[in-house]
Amino acid sequence: MFTVTVRDHLMIAHSLRGAVFGRAQRLHGATYLVDATFHRPELDADNVVVDMDLAAREVRAVVGELSYRNLDEDPGLADVNTTTEYLARLIADRLAARVHGGHLGPGAHGLTAMTVRLHESHIAWADYHRPL
Repeated sequence: MFTVTVRDHLMIAHSLRGAVFGRAQRLHGATYLVDATFHRPELDADNVVVDMDLAAREVRAVVGELSYRNLDEDPGLADVNTTTEYLARLIADRLAARVHGGHLGPGAHGLTAMTVRLHESHIAWADYHRPL
């Protein structure tokens, strides 16, 4: 299996509901390092997994839709605990839609899976892996 990973970052504000979150129940900021890894069993005709420039551009577009916002104020996320794990899945699903929509070029049709990793800090992160 071959992989290519591109990286970006995400800066948000949010609050989390439930006693398990302690002080994070209050509105707070979070900065995540975002890694999107694209998987395919064989290289394409150009010997690449995916066009890295297109992949980076699409990751930036997806992350940009969420960045510098209070997620509690987003009508689609207002009733959701936007945990690191949840955000990893949300980003992966939005990227998958872009892959299927042709935004990563024709070579991306050979991709079989994707993993999105959100680094919450230098010692903690969450992954979401999904088929394509």
